[in-house]
Amino acid sequence: MSTESTLRGRIVTASADIPDGVVAYDGGVLTYVGPASEFPGVLESGDGRSIGGRRGIDRIIIPGLVDLHCHGAVGSDFAEGSPDGARSAVRYLHSRGTTTLLASLVTGTPEDLVRNVKNLRTLATEGLIAGSHLEGPFLSGAQCGAHDPALLLAPDLRLMADLLDAAGPTLASVTVAAELPGASGLVDLLTGHGVIPSLGHTAADNPAAAAFLAQAAAGLSRAATESPGKENGRRRPTVTHLFNAMPSLHHRAPGPVSASLAAARAGEAVVELIADGVHLAPQTVKLVFDLVGSQNIALVTDSMAATGLQDGHYRLGSLAVTVDQGVARVDSTGSIAGGTATLLDVVRSAVAAGVDLQHAVGSATAVPASVLGLSALAGDLRAGMPADVVVLNPELDLEAVLRQGQTLPRPQAA
Repeated sequence: MSTESTLRGRIVTASADIPDGVVAYDGGVLTYVGPASEFPGVLESGDGRSIGGRRGIDRIIIPGLVDLHCHGAVGSDFAEGSPDGARSAVRYLHSRGTTTLLASLVTGTPEDLVRNVKNLRTLATEGLIAGSHLEGPFLSGAQCGAHDPALLLAPDLRLMADLLDAAGPTLASVTVAAELPGASGLVDLLTGHGVIPSLGHTAADNPAAAAFLAQAAAGLSRAATESPGKENGRRRPTVTHLFNAMPSLHHRAPGPVSASLAAARAGEAVVELIADGVHLAPQTVKLVFDLVGSQNIALVTDSMAATGLQDGHYRLGSLAVTVDQGVARVDSTGSIAGGTATLLDVVRSAVAAGVDLQHAVGSATAVPASVLGLSALAGDLRAGMPADVVVLNPELDLEAVLRQGQTLPRPQAA
């Protein structure tokens, strides 16, 4: 007896926009994705909530979202070192539509970083996260943002080797300031292990930033050539939250922003955009999509512990943070301290900024999945892939989330 289940609605992915489509799945695997008129099975009539019915066609079905950069949620920060707290944060993010994510760590002591990547390795082994992202400690003191400047370090190959050993294959990305002494050697070490270097928290000039991204792109390409079949997708270096924590673009000192835009436009890098209405003006978000194309952009949240909760007092790593009207700022400096939006919120904000829905969805699904080498497992809706599916209403509000074919509990309002 067939256990196949179906969803009907407008299907939107990076490569398709089907006005009346069907997504079928069985045992956690997608079995059909395409036009309803070509579906080989039987569509049951019903109330439109589960299958069939004209009401179902008004819904929008997209792949599970993929976030390359988030620090926590619902009161838990991945840097706290609590595996149970981390699991709670991840499960909340799953329930909000982010079915694949990297757990990001802010700068900490070497001992804390080693401990935390070990904890996150456990979560990755459990299938809860796709891996970890180190946002520090190899960052610029002049562009540290919400990182404790007392804990920043110049690139240290011995420490990085310890972190790689602790994380094993689950360390996916490391943010580095290109201008720091030793950055080039660090890029070679990272790419040699298949880890993505990410340009960020940097005061680099244009040549230094461009050289960093070119070296990282060449290293990742070389690693893919040396390990054929190991990766699925096109792995490229990233730029950690473009515009934030780097010098502004100036006509006589173009800096890292211009180098990042040029590399992205050439398809040699992927720029992260926190399109939450706080970190970037809507016009800036639309401009970057127009300049470099959605295929070179990853929408991210940079979410912190306050995500999913009310305004109040929180921590981000070692720093005290206050959230007021949804905006998180470091108490001691006033710097923006990560985001409080989910990735679905970011997609919705990007669309409100004038970005085409299909482009916004692609930048929150297919592009980050490709960066991680997970295009066969996440970021798209194709027969044979895991059934990670997000169902929205026409206003892009969340209706349902499937992760590996399991309907996740509906999240409660904060």
